[in-house]
Amino acid sequence: MYIDRNTIGGHNLLFQDYFADSPTYGPRVFQRRFRMRRDLFIRIKDAIEANDSYFVQRRNAAGKLGLSALQKVTAAFQMLTYGITGDLTDEYIRIGETTAIKSMKRFVKAIIHIFGSEYLRSPNIDDIARLLAKAEQRGTPGMLGSIDYMYWE
Repeated sequence: MYIDRNTIGGHNLLFQDYFADSPTYGPRVFQRRFRMRRDLFIRIKDAIEANDSYFVQRRNAAGKLGLSALQKVTAAFQMLTYGITGDLTDEYIRIGETTAIKSMKRFVKAIIHIFGSEYLRSPNIDDIARLLAKAEQRGTPGMLGSIDYMYWE
C-alpha cells in the first residue's frame, strides 16, 4: 500500500528543527537528542553520502524527489541510539519502515567501511595511556573498557 508521507515536508521540518542557520532547537538540545555535536553528525552524514550513493537524494521515475541523506541518517541514528523500531521513524522523519531498516543497515556498513580502521580497532599502547590518563583526571583511575562503571571498584 502506498502512503504519501510528505517526505519533503519531513525533510524541511527536520532541517529547520536542527540544521538551519537559526534552528528551532539549539546546540544543547541537539547534543542531548542526538548524543553528539551537530558538526560531528554532519561530518558523518557527509562522509556516508560521499561513499554510498543510496544516501544521495534523487528523483524517482515519476520525477518526485526522494528522501534526503538527513532523513536516512537520522532514522539510522535513532534506531541505533534509542533502539526504536523502523516504523516509529515514520511519524517525524516521514520515512517508511522498510526504508528505515535498509538505511540503518547501509549506514552501519558505511560506518565500518569509512571509519572502521581508525575508530573501530583495538586500542594501541598510546591509546590506552591516553584513555587511562583521561580516566584519572575524571576521578576513575584504572578505568578502561566499562561504559557504565559497572565493574569498577
